[in-house]
This record gives sequence, C-alpha cells and structure tokens, in this order.
Amino acid sequence: MNKKVMVGMSGGVDSSVAAALLKEQGCEVVGVTMQIWQDDKKDAAGSCCSLSAVDDARRVANKLDIPYYVLNFKEIFDQKVIEYFTSEYLRGKTPNPCIACNRYIKFDEFLRKARSMGMDYVATGHYATVVMENGRYLLKRSASLAKDQTYPLYNLTQDQLAHTLFPLAPFEKTQVREMAKKLGLGVATKPDSQDICFVTDHNYAGFIEEKTGVKTKLGNFVDQQGQILGQHRGLFHYTIGQRKGLGIATGKPMFVTKIDTDTNEVVLGEEQDILSDTLIAADLNWIAFDELTKPLQVTAKIRYGFREAPAIVKQLGDGQVEVVFDQPQRAITSGQSVVFYQGDTVVGGGIIQ
Repeated sequence: MNKKVMVGMSGGVDSSVAAALLKEQGCEVVGVTMQIWQDDKKDAAGSCCSLSAVDDARRVANKLDIPYYVLNFKEIFDQKVIEYFTSEYLRGKTPNPCIACNRYIKFDEFLRKARSMGMDYVATGHYATVVMENGRYLLKRSASLAKDQTYPLYNLTQDQLAHTLFPLAPFEKTQVREMAKKLGLGVATKPDSQDICFVTDHNYAGFIEEKTGVKTKLGNFVDQQGQILGQHRGLFHYTIGQRKGLGIATGKPMFVTKIDTDTNEVVLGEEQDILSDTLIAADLNWIAFDELTKPLQVTAKIRYGFREAPAIVKQLGDGQVEVVFDQPQRAITSGQSVVFYQGDTVVGGGIIQ
C-alpha cells in the first residue's frame, strides 16, 4: 500500500522538491500550506507560510498534479508561538520562535490534522535524517552539513519521528535547486526565507509593543560595577552578546552581558565578560533515550548558527541539567536552546535558563 503523506508546503524550493520526490517514490501526496499569518495587511512577500507563499505553493502543487489545501492554524500559532515569543522578551530572555513552531505546530498540530484526514505521515523540506536503530527512532544530520537543520528539530518525540519524512536528507541544496529546475518549478531560484516570519519589518520591539500593549521604557546602561554609562532604548532592543547598535560610545568595544528586568538596566562588559563555561537548561526533550541517568559526554550547540563544543551534561533534578563546556562559550543566552549531539546523532536538548 502506498504511503499517504501530507507535505507542509511553504512556497519555497525545499518543500516543493520534497513533495516532488515523495510523488516520484509512489506516495499518495497532499500538499498543505499552514495559515499562520495574523494580519493580511502585514503579509511579508516571500516569508515562510505567508499569503504570497500560497500562490507559489499552489502553482507547484498544480505542476505536480497533487491535491493542495490551505489549513487554518492561526489561533494555535498565536497561542503557542507569538505569545511565547512576546512573553519571553518581556522576561528579558531571547526566545527562538522557529523552535516553538516546529514543536507545537509543524510536527504536533500538523501531524494531528494529517491523521484526522487519513494520512500516514507528514513531510517537510527540512534537511535532517530519521533512522530506526535498536528499536528507537533517532534524529541524525542530513548529508548537507551546511544546511543541516537538526538543531531546531530537537523537540521531536518518538511518535512524531515515526510519522515524519524528510525527503531532502540525502541531498545538498545545489542538488535540490537543480531538481526543481528539471521539474520546471518556478520556485527553483527563489531565495530562502529569512528572519522571523511574523515580524515583517524586522522591528521586534515595535511588534512586542503592538502585540502586548507594553511600551518599551528607557533605562540605563551600566557597567559590571553598576556605574551608569548612558541610556538604552528599552530592553526589547537587546540580546546577550550584542555589540552593534548599542548607541553608546565608551572608547572600547562593549557587549551586553545581562538584561535586568527588575531594574530596567542593560549591563555592559568587555568580551571576556560574555564568556562562560556553564549553563543550566530545562524543558528537556531526549531523543536517543528516555531519560538521562548519568553524566554524558556530548558536543553542544547553544544557538542555531553557532558551532558545537565538547561538554558534559549532568542531571540536576527538577527537570534540569547542568552543561559544563571544556572551553568557555561566547554569549550563552537565556531563552535560546542548547542541543546535544553525539557524532551525527541528536541526543536531545532544552531551553537555556
């Protein structure tokens, strides 16, 4: 019996080729774009899952001769992603909304919807690999290390991995674009989507103010000793490790080392002040096993664009772990995720506290 697969189509080249590959493999493919945009007037042309992306996705589906639907995920996206994003910023943290979207929308609600429509699997254009080893589903890197997207997928459960397909796992991005050209898909040269899809003008602070009604407040930049260095524009504008755009001259490079919501202060320091070899993480998800029972040697990544570094993960209790790196890491940031690897395998991950 052919696999029935619902493909999340963002209107980009990756998801389009994923759908094409699955059809070539004999799967019964249905294309779906998830409606998550909140305000039609602010739709960002070319962004992931935007109104304009629907046209591209529909044209691809027509070219591939597969059914295509737009399904409304607006309410749950607002609850699980946008509210999470704004509330974390109000707490002085720097969240990753794409990870929340993967966790709650693309591989949870989407899979639930697919099952309700009689489908066996969901599929996306992510560059990642799912394998079964010793009775357990594992998440591994894709063949394209440059495009590997396992970091934002660390929250996948065993059930989700069992019902998720990543057709692009064996390919490089150049190969994917070439396949799209050969198929005559108009998205073959379409640029990759960038930034956060729902902040269409890249103005995070303005978005948070509009969404929450909380106005950003001016406050003080202070040094490590608490001495006032100048005035900041509001806490929403800053993240740990930031150097550019501070709008303050001190005669030497200064970096954000702390965002203090209690005092409305942004603490600045020199580069050595943003280095640390230890972090605490919570809200953990383990893929390679059910729970951590002993200290584990891993390589750990603290942001999507960062390199992994050797570390030891230790269980603390109360759903938390301590991660101790062999060498100090730059700008460990509360709200971001730390993801643990052993070789090409994602062991698990959690939210930096």
